[in-house]
Amino acid sequence: MTTDAHKYYGDWNNDPETPARYHVNYIFRAPEAGFHSIEGVFGSVIKSLPEEFAPANHYLPLTGAGYKSLVKNCLAVRRLTGSINHITGHINYVALALNGNSVLTVHDVRSGFSGSAVRDSLIAWLWYRLPARRVKQITVVSRFSAEELAAVIPFAASKIRVVYDPYDATLQYAGKDFNSAEPRILHIGTKPNKNLFRTARALLNIRCRLVIIGKLTDEQKSALNHLDIDYESFFDLPFNEMRRQYEQCDLVCFASTYEGFGMPVIEANAVGRPVVSGKAGAVPEIAADAACLVDPYDVDSIRDGILKVVNNSGYREQLVSNGLRNVKRFNPEKVARDYTKVYYDVMNA
Repeated sequence: MTTDAHKYYGDWNNDPETPARYHVNYIFRAPEAGFHSIEGVFGSVIKSLPEEFAPANHYLPLTGAGYKSLVKNCLAVRRLTGSINHITGHINYVALALNGNSVLTVHDVRSGFSGSAVRDSLIAWLWYRLPARRVKQITVVSRFSAEELAAVIPFAASKIRVVYDPYDATLQYAGKDFNSAEPRILHIGTKPNKNLFRTARALLNIRCRLVIIGKLTDEQKSALNHLDIDYESFFDLPFNEMRRQYEQCDLVCFASTYEGFGMPVIEANAVGRPVVSGKAGAVPEIAADAACLVDPYDVDSIRDGILKVVNNSGYREQLVSNGLRNVKRFNPEKVARDYTKVYYDVMNA
């Protein structure tokens, strides 16, 4: 089941000659263009693990959640052996096929549900309730997600632990003169919760360059053109290019309506860019005082937040300073230590 997916995400295994007492199988979803966030998160964790842990990366053979994918993916993991099997996210159901000590990471809860009673019931059981009975520990990436998950699996709430996501340590502060006359505004994500339509409307008649990371739909392109927004878009960027986009932008606008964590906030913090972000989901917890929080459902609130950052240099500098302090909470070495504690607790249970 180990594939050549490291060409997308990097070779994260520790030196094979280093003595290791414990073997951790990291189980990832099948590689798919445009979906690298989980792999990047655990790449940072794996690089920072202590020497007594030997990581091995395993990628599922099939994408999707159809019957064929579920069966083949479960068969692919059932023979894994090691001290710990760690399901890294979005493939919770494979816990049903694992033996031994298992850890499951849940990144968010609500995005898995569609509103259909039949489908939501199936998801609740297959993605959350049955896997929760099988694994020994469940990690979530925010207190907000912990509360959401506990409502779905109250019988397993004692298994839930908060371990924040780490930022990629290659993101470093990069000073830049702010272009208040025509700021370059970075918007990350094109799914509905990323709130591109309202963000675009908030930028109406503001002279700027909007840089969108994510695959645009025809409807989104039409709306941007109708609003006469000066924009460019990129899809499936390697991380070094993503880092360059952070460095080139003047501010990051992430007015999301729902996040289980909110990685763009701390990535912008790390590079030293001011952030305008929606005060929804986990973002207030993750951003603390290192973002200008706005109502993501209110176009005027988003617009006011952007203009406040653009026009007030003192406020802007304070956000950057707060961000450089805030990002320390998500240091990869600290997060790796937190996961190490989880692994020891699982093995000693």
